[in-house]
Amino acid sequence: MGWAWFEAGWVRLRTLDVPLSRLPFALEGLRIAHLSDFHLGLPSRATHAVERAVEWVRARQPELVLVTGDLVSRPRGEQVLRALLERLGTAFVVLGNHDVEHSRDPFSRAAGLTDLAPARLLVDESETIDVRGHRVQIVGVDPRAYREGTSKPWALLDEGAELRILLCHFPYILDFLPPGAFDLVLAGHMHDGQISLPLGRNRKYRFAHPHMRYATGLYRRPGGTMHVSPGLGTTFVPFRFFARPEATELVLQREPE
Repeated sequence: MGWAWFEAGWVRLRTLDVPLSRLPFALEGLRIAHLSDFHLGLPSRATHAVERAVEWVRARQPELVLVTGDLVSRPRGEQVLRALLERLGTAFVVLGNHDVEHSRDPFSRAAGLTDLAPARLLVDESETIDVRGHRVQIVGVDPRAYREGTSKPWALLDEGAELRILLCHFPYILDFLPPGAFDLVLAGHMHDGQISLPLGRNRKYRFAHPHMRYATGLYRRPGGTMHVSPGLGTTFVPFRFFARPEATELVLQREPE
């Protein structure tokens, strides 16, 4: 238990190359910070992990900062969240199930998050921005609509965008996307299991989701290439075991033809 308490704050700061087939030459090397699952407001060393991750992102100065939900687990975490987002500057954010109180965690309470300026909160919304002179579309999924089966992010597609990015807290959105809908999908939610039993040869048993298809890292499907963040916070218990928190810098690369 002592180790698991320590590991909850032992954040991994990782840079990961992401090959994309449709990436314009001018966007090669684009750096994107992907953060997820802060779960602020509960006693946990995860708060230290989030603060360390935010400082790392500020030092790296990526061109995009994207956050995929579960920002707070109790309303008292909102003040810390807003201070952290202020330090991140212009970030694009979606909500997670804890943010809207759709959770099995008995300690979780929604904070009623709406405007998160200077961050841009996307709730089944889209925004197309200019990056290096090219159109980049960012679409955000509302976790409530996702749970109800009514969210259709592909209906928001900007056909003129040269790079399309989808933010959704839940990784299983990837199974519902039409082929070629998005170039990059970012998700969280899974915490890489949070409490895991190592089995050797880079295998482990994840107690929270023993049969999960998308646990952590990169996945490629017809609907796009997805990165699932291990997240930074904890839920149910303030521990992580063989599932370190992580902040990830994604470096986009052109896939060789």
